[in-house]
Amino acid sequence: MQIIRLLILTLLLAVSCRHKPPLQVAPGLFDPENLVEVPGAETFIVFQVEQTGPHYANGAVLTAFKGRFYCMWQASERNEDSPDTHLVYAVSEDGELWSQPRELAGPGTTSGGWWNAGDSLVAYVNVWPVDIYPRGGEAWYRTSGDGEEWTQMRPVRMADGSPMRGILEQDPRQCKNRIIGAAHFQPGLKVCPIYTDSPDGVTGWYKASFPATSYKTQTRELEPSLFHRKGEWVMVFRDQASSFHKLASVSRDNGQTWAKAVETDFPDSRSKQCAGNLPDGTAFLIGNPTGRKDRSVLAIATAKDGRTFDHAFLLGSHPAPGRYEGKAKTPGFNYPKAIVHGKYLYVACSINKEDIAVIRLPLAAVEPTRQTGK
Repeated sequence: MQIIRLLILTLLLAVSCRHKPPLQVAPGLFDPENLVEVPGAETFIVFQVEQTGPHYANGAVLTAFKGRFYCMWQASERNEDSPDTHLVYAVSEDGELWSQPRELAGPGTTSGGWWNAGDSLVAYVNVWPVDIYPRGGEAWYRTSGDGEEWTQMRPVRMADGSPMRGILEQDPRQCKNRIIGAAHFQPGLKVCPIYTDSPDGVTGWYKASFPATSYKTQTRELEPSLFHRKGEWVMVFRDQASSFHKLASVSRDNGQTWAKAVETDFPDSRSKQCAGNLPDGTAFLIGNPTGRKDRSVLAIATAKDGRTFDHAFLLGSHPAPGRYEGKAKTPGFNYPKAIVHGKYLYVACSINKEDIAVIRLPLAAVEPTRQTGK
């Protein structure tokens, strides 16, 4: 009966989304003349490449834990996903001045994001074995009570106790007593929403019901992020089939069942993005809304109702060219991830896949309820 119920719910969700995408963009929202910078926004450099040392940096993810900020990213000498790629992190007391990078995991690892489990901080580590074809990976983790001393690496575990044979997406979300996220499972990178009711964030994970679309050794849907609105969660995906628009899916049962993802009119550069909610409930999407393979512009769009994105601000535009050559050194603003902390929204990203930056936005400037006084 449970299987039948899930099939019926999936069908109903698919029918409801067939004619109306889960989200839409107001006309002209991203026209250059309409995009203005966020009043009071500030940019801080976490890491800047030097003549010696790593010349590749990407996949930056922020968190706050016990009064300090933490930022992780993957680093390598020259090329993306080369054998020497490893995971590092930096620490800050104020989000402005950052420590030198410290190694979190050795070669063959990339950033899986953070989970604040209360008394401990979980650092997710994506491990890429060299002998797997098609290319895929596994989810591991380390924990710390003070951000200084870390446990040994352990595998993230599914509900049946088996290791998670998948690459974690970097920004899981809290849903009451549940954690909702996504992972890209073997063979290859087949995305699937996941959820757990375990507060530790490292055990009890289930695969959700989600009709993904196969695309070569991957799925068409990749690298999702998610936000909530009344009674629903919305997961937004990169479209690997190069429509240069975001794909979106909806869940109405707290992440257990998701509708088939559909193409929206939200422009994208075919890149990782970040979604979430501001404290007043407003949904936000951060990415490169260029509609082509161009990451020279970084913007945030907001939707008070979680459906129509009708406000947008410029976070960055046309940075100076990269300084070093390397494989997949995409120019522009790469792979933003954001957190709300205190009176600000903090956005971490890589510039030219070389420098790691944090952009700090006053919530008073981006929350519709504060802008209108309502």
